Amino acid sequence: MIDAAELVDNDFLRQFELKVDEQLAKIEYSLQDRKIFLTKLIIPESINSEDFEQEFLTLVFENIGERNISVVPTSPEIAKFIRRHRKYKKLLPVGIRI
Repeated sequence: MIDAAELVDNDFLRQFELKVDEQLAKIEYSLQDRKIFLTKLIIPESINSEDFEQEFLTLVFENIGERNISVVPTSPEIAKFIRRHRKYKKLLPVGIRI
């Protein structure tokens, strides 16, 4: 459904962006001391589906994993994704449990 080449890390706006059918899905973040705080997931209603959300979050987590930084999810949807996909728990900093 989506292509990894479309994922953009917009440093200026501090968000991951994915454009699909002229709609922009995004995850806002804050980067501090080798930790990325994922604060808000925004998916336009016209493209919002469980499958799209899963694929989008997978792309973002793969990107973060390649950068070797820790993830602190502050959004309930993102915390739920980590609970469902245990392989990404290794990206959590020491002391953070979900």
